[in-house]
Amino acid sequence: MKKALLIAALTVPFLTGCVIAVSDGEAETHWAGNNSSWEKHHQSNRETIASLGLDSSYQSVLNQLKTPDFTELLKEDGDVYQVLFYVTHSIHSDGKVTKDECTPLIFKNEKLIGVGDSIYNSLSAA
Repeated sequence: MKKALLIAALTVPFLTGCVIAVSDGEAETHWAGNNSSWEKHHQSNRETIASLGLDSSYQSVLNQLKTPDFTELLKEDGDVYQVLFYVTHSIHSDGKVTKDECTPLIFKNEKLIGVGDSIYNSLSAA
């Protein structure tokens, strides 16, 4: 019995340790799998955007996607351009949404005329 206590007393210090976890936020994302709410939200936005047809009305898109993450509005030569940005893909692990994580939806006079960065950039350059 004394031998078992001696072995236990000598072994216990080697069984304890210190665990240090360092994270930039990415680990939580990977551990969460595909069930996290932000991933579901991004997926839902991608699916809804993919189902939109050209000439969809501004209001019908708002009804489906709700409040955009960012908006832009411009009136040029009598035409009104509205751009709605919806988050569709995470790039940064800081928990904040930025425009580069969004897909732009471009409306001219309340009708959808394009989706995506290429159409948005071509309008910005014009």
